[in-house]
Amino acid sequence: MNLVPSQYRYVSVADVPVPLDEPSLRAHLVGRPAYRRTRYLVARHGAASAVLEVSKESEQPLFSPITAVRLVAAAGETAFVDAPQADTAIPSQLARVAAERAPGARCVIVRGRYGHVSFIADPAPVGIRVVEVVPPRPAKLVDQLTRVLDLAEDLPPVELVPDLVDLAELAGTRPSAHYLFPCRAGGADAEAQGAAGPGAPGLGSAGPDAEAQGAAGPGAPGLGSAGPGAPGVGAEVSYLDEVPARRPWTLVGCARSRAIHDFFYAGEVTMVDMCPRSLAGRHAAGLPGPVLTKCCLLEDRVDADGTCVVVPWGATFAQVREGLDLALRAYGPAQR
Repeated sequence: MNLVPSQYRYVSVADVPVPLDEPSLRAHLVGRPAYRRTRYLVARHGAASAVLEVSKESEQPLFSPITAVRLVAAAGETAFVDAPQADTAIPSQLARVAAERAPGARCVIVRGRYGHVSFIADPAPVGIRVVEVVPPRPAKLVDQLTRVLDLAEDLPPVELVPDLVDLAELAGTRPSAHYLFPCRAGGADAEAQGAAGPGAPGLGSAGPDAEAQGAAGPGAPGLGSAGPGAPGVGAEVSYLDEVPARRPWTLVGCARSRAIHDFFYAGEVTMVDMCPRSLAGRHAAGLPGPVLTKCCLLEDRVDADGTCVVVPWGATFAQVREGLDLALRAYGPAQR
């Protein structure tokens, strides 16, 4: 499964004057010279294409005679797709094109960016479930993972499976007249914020934990403008990083938010847990495949617990890539 040439320079394309069955191709190609880096040949006859693996007498000279031919994918199970925005060096991009443009084909040949040609045979991308809260939109961790995968030429094909938890709906599981969210970042509607009462100066991004507050933290949904039927419509909304005057609110946050709340305010507080790591434990329990999520209690490391991998809330791209590697390792060796 997931046969993808490790470099597109190993793939050559040739129009051939013979039918695309293995005996005809072998008779035509054996003895002919091939470039020393050529390992696969996309043979084209009219509108049809087949993929072959070729062996050569030597890989030392610039060209060497072909000594053997093996049919990787016959014409009847192969599709040729033009996708000029796809980078054919990236396995996940090849798998995405195959799923979107030729889902019934066993082998998909892609002519992509810069005119480079490669293929994926028997596509079976590794599905990684990504548990994240929204807003912000797009979901930050999903977006980061997508951007990392779009450059990951050394990873097997991966398909991200977003498992997104809407904060407005989550808050509505515990009805309240007033909600307290960690911060306003992430696209909250200012008209829906309610009256965040006067209080101490806002912590902003300079507070005791910038990852849990300020621009790096999760954005609170504007409950007052939530869509039709959304829970909590009309509730007042305040923000912990602004340290508003104490009200009888429900805190929508995580363990770090609760610790910050306890620092500034006395007494107990009703709480809705929005930690993606906690949500992943509930959402992905018993489901097959690796899970990737985040937690603000992790500040400078990536954690793995079985098939669940957790990156810091404010993860760098290097940490996101590390998380991907751990998730794939948890899944098991993947074929390339």
